[in-house]
Amino acid sequence: MIVYLDTCSIQRPFDDQSQTRIVLEAEAVLGIIDRVESGEFELLGSEILQLETEENPNPVGRRFALNVLGLASRQVVVGDEIESAARTYEKSGMQPYDALHLASAVEGGADVFCTTDDALYQVGQTVETKGVDVLTPVELIEVIES
Repeated sequence: MIVYLDTCSIQRPFDDQSQTRIVLEAEAVLGIIDRVESGEFELLGSEILQLETEENPNPVGRRFALNVLGLASRQVVVGDEIESAARTYEKSGMQPYDALHLASAVEGGADVFCTTDDALYQVGQTVETKGVDVLTPVELIEVIES
C-alpha cells in the first residue's frame, strides 16, 4: 500500500496532546511510520512536503519530519499535471499547499492520502481523486486492522 502523509499528519506527534483525538491520531501516525519502516507500507514523498517541512520553525519537529520523509521510496516533483490538478482542488475550496499535497498524492500513485486537517479532509471527500482514499490516520489504521 502506497501512503502519502501530509505535513499536518507527520507533525501530529508534536501537537498538544491534551485532547484524546490528537493522542489517537499521533499514535496512528507513529503506527503508520512503523509499517513503512517494516516494509508493510510504502511512503510517497513530494517536493511540497519537503518545502513545507523545511519551513517548520520547530527544530525537533522539522528533524523528525525530515527523517520520516527520508523513508519515502519515491519523491513526487511538482510539474504541470500536479499544478493543474491543484488549481482544480483549490476551486473546490482547498488551500494552495493542501491542494498541492493532494495533487501530488493522486498524480504520484498513492493508494491513501492521510490528513489530520478537518477542512482538507472534508473537501477531499468530495473531489475526484482517481481512486486515492482520503483518510485520517486513525481511519487508515482501522481499515488495515479490520
